[in-house]
Amino acid sequence: MAEALVDVLWFIDGSEDEQMDQDDAVKVMEGVAHVVNTLSRDQQQELIALLGEMAAAETNPARREFLEEFPEGFGLIDDAS
Repeated sequence: MAEALVDVLWFIDGSEDEQMDQDDAVKVMEGVAHVVNTLSRDQQQELIALLGEMAAAETNPARREFLEEFPEGFGLIDDAS
């Protein structure tokens, strides 16, 4: 499930204006951030660990960076961590 979520968000993040309305893209990203923030702390930690494993295995540098930045970008960790 996490891989499917990342695939969708990766597509949205990389979409040009003519591919997707940017206001809609922001709404989707904010909606995901809200959902992941409603997860229990244990679930959030599990997702962070899974994203780390996915990033470590990723061969595309841009996608690896997206995976590495996901926890902070979606509010799973704050920038002070």
